Amino acid sequence: MSHPVDETAARPERGRAGPFKTAFVSVLIVLAGIALIWLIFKTEPTATRKDASRETAMLVDVQTVERGEYRPTIEVMGRVMPAREVTLSARVSGQVIEQAESFTPGRHVSEGEPLLRIDPADYEVALEQRRSELQQALADLELEKGQQAVARQEFELLGESIPADNEALILREPQLKQAQAAVASARAAVRQAELDLARTRIRAPFPAQVLSREVTRGSQVSTGESLGRLVATDRYWVEATVPMARLQWLQFDTTPGESGAQVSLRQDNAWPAGETRIGRLGQMVGELEDSTRMARVLITVDDPLALAAAKDKPPLILGSFLSAEIQARPLSDVVRLERNLVRRENTVWVMEDRKLAIREVGIAFEDETYAYIDSGLEDGDQVITNNLSSVVKGARLRLEGDSQ
Repeated sequence: MSHPVDETAARPERGRAGPFKTAFVSVLIVLAGIALIWLIFKTEPTATRKDASRETAMLVDVQTVERGEYRPTIEVMGRVMPAREVTLSARVSGQVIEQAESFTPGRHVSEGEPLLRIDPADYEVALEQRRSELQQALADLELEKGQQAVARQEFELLGESIPADNEALILREPQLKQAQAAVASARAAVRQAELDLARTRIRAPFPAQVLSREVTRGSQVSTGESLGRLVATDRYWVEATVPMARLQWLQFDTTPGESGAQVSLRQDNAWPAGETRIGRLGQMVGELEDSTRMARVLITVDDPLALAAAKDKPPLILGSFLSAEIQARPLSDVVRLERNLVRRENTVWVMEDRKLAIREVGIAFEDETYAYIDSGLEDGDQVITNNLSSVVKGARLRLEGDSQ
């Protein structure tokens, strides 16, 4: 006897297996999608930019150098001072009765020009008196000569033997010497009176500029009293201070046949732009400057007030400060290069075969503008004059007009 199948009991079993199958299929689909996306990115072609990665040579400017002989300059500061200065003083006393118009501060006077005159009346009287005393002494001398001649005649007539010690007394030789001495003294008195009279006129001792005047007409002056101050106009000095290490490079005016080094002087705040005066390095003062402990040197400037040969040049003013460029001794077989082209640690950038080379150089001397190089550079070397953004030895370089 067969039993009927219960279909309602079997259906729930199929219904429970369906959700698991759906989930499994969904997971497979997601995994397949992920794998497909990974494969797409993995096999995507890569873009390359060959032109951008190609090395580009740096554009530079160069200066071709040559070895030779150069004269560096040493720049210092100096103060103008007189080479000759005199304080006029009275050598006789009296009242000033004349004063020259040129004896005024700032005026120029020539050598021997009268400046002042002291009342000469007393000195003229004294001169006449001394002259009369001289005439009296001369007359006494003539009288004594006559008496000596008479004494000699008497001595010869007597013919007696007289000791030699008494012979000079009998012949009046002491009296003659006394009269001669009186004449010499009278002559000296006359000469002194003439000098005193001449000294009543005060004259300029050399071509000079009047700096000060301390008396005027009507002033009463005494011997030794100051009358004024003069400075010579033919030459001034500029006293400058130089570092001790630079003295070996200076050429002073101490060697026979050689003049001192040339010096270019300027005063930027007072003279027209580019205006200079030329001087010569004289000698070194044997004493250091107190505050800076640097050596003191004297620079000679001829015609400092531009009165003769230096016409149309600015005059020098005493006490003013000037900039001085002193020519140093010449340097032979060196390269002269602007100081800013010497890089850190005394190196220079050079272009060799269109590549950057960094050279160490030896510096013999440096002034305000240039460095003088005695080793590390040769004739024809091309020194790079501009700054570079990247400094790498062997980097490629190019000049204006070169193809990339």
